[in-house]
Amino acid sequence: QINFVACQLFALLAAFWFRIYLSPSHASSAVRHAFATLFGIYFAVFCFGWYSIHLFVLVMMNYGIMNMASIPNIHRYSFVVAMGYLTLCHISRIYIFHYGILTTDFSGPLMIITQKITTLACQLHDGIGRQAEELSAEQNRLAVKSRPSLLEYLSYLLNFMSIIAGPCSNYKDYIAFIEGRHVHMKLLEVNWKQKGYDRLPDPSPTGAVMYKLCITLVSLILFLTLTKNFPMAYIIDNEFLDKTPFLSRLGYLYVVTQAAKPKYYFAWTLADAVNNAAGYGFSGVDERGTFRWDLLSNLNIWNIETATSFKMYIENWNIQTAAWLKRVCYDRAPWYPTALTFILSALWHGIYPGYYFTFLTGILITLAARAIRNNCRHYFLSSVPLKMAYDVVTWAVTQLAVCYTVAPFVMLAVEPTIKFYKSVYFHMHILSILVLLLLPIRPQTHSVRRSQNQAMLNSIKSK
Repeated sequence: QINFVACQLFALLAAFWFRIYLSPSHASSAVRHAFATLFGIYFAVFCFGWYSIHLFVLVMMNYGIMNMASIPNIHRYSFVVAMGYLTLCHISRIYIFHYGILTTDFSGPLMIITQKITTLACQLHDGIGRQAEELSAEQNRLAVKSRPSLLEYLSYLLNFMSIIAGPCSNYKDYIAFIEGRHVHMKLLEVNWKQKGYDRLPDPSPTGAVMYKLCITLVSLILFLTLTKNFPMAYIIDNEFLDKTPFLSRLGYLYVVTQAAKPKYYFAWTLADAVNNAAGYGFSGVDERGTFRWDLLSNLNIWNIETATSFKMYIENWNIQTAAWLKRVCYDRAPWYPTALTFILSALWHGIYPGYYFTFLTGILITLAARAIRNNCRHYFLSSVPLKMAYDVVTWAVTQLAVCYTVAPFVMLAVEPTIKFYKSVYFHMHILSILVLLLLPIRPQTHSVRRSQNQAMLNSIKSK
């Protein structure tokens, strides 16, 4: 943990230096690629020692696949090799760490690299192996038209800004950043003459970085003060279960889940700040004319804490991983996209049984929540008081459902998971099954989604 924080703080300083002294106006793209790659390799070796060899082996294996595999199969081979290697490493963690997480745990960076490898492979397949009319609007925008060079490939996968804690970004966005086109691409979407500007502005990320560092500091303080004082293991303590009423146990479950969040807020927000400090992560201008630096943001804390649906919560938690799952699985699955996406998410996280309890439970609750929303929500939109009451109830249910779902993710093993679910009478599982049995389900088929995406693409082409 000390190595992680030290590397990320050093990466933050290096990012500021990179933006000022190796900006596109001062250095060539090759120099920027080389610096980002070499520093990334150094950070990996410093943090993980000889374990970092796994990162380099996977990167070079998939570089060979990218250059030798046929375009129609490049995304399949890359996916199988990357996920297969990651899974083997996850299996080894069972024997190395024995359900614990040590400082030498290299799986985090390996998971990010797996995301990037499969993202690039799919986007390369879209750009070379498919026709534009076969792609959705997003796939068409992100499609890669040519294989990257070795330096570009290594820089994308191993750059110092994201090698330790991510996030995963799209290859075209990263290359545009290195070449100095990243910010202007977003600014050109706005008519600046109407806003009184004679030329394109040059937005600075400093304000966004300072704001995110403040969030990081608060998250660190909360982590140090709350997380150790409210351990998740206490919810299955025999004395606690014997003396605490059911509703009080649910309340404590909410508290310990809240206490577990700050470490994720800390790591992801700091990683976002590092990228912004280097000048990467600009996403455009909002309706108030404010420059936005959230292209790579991994969470929206306000939307998480005020989520009134399971879907809203998931969409604002680990945002870049959700985007990766959508692009490599959900949008490409021929059937059962929701179930396959949850299963891939569990496999990507690891092979601890608790992960699978969490994601399989998540499938059930997602489908039940969707059924309730589709069948009931419209009855509460006729007046403001009804809508407020609906939001309050759905917020409380959503927060408890999330706590119920993620508890096994923290406990990891089978025995404590079963003990926990028994202690709360499997109530969310039972309620979800009853909802699915009693309420009609109106699923959106994959073909309908594809037709909608095609209609959107045609509309964009016509404009």
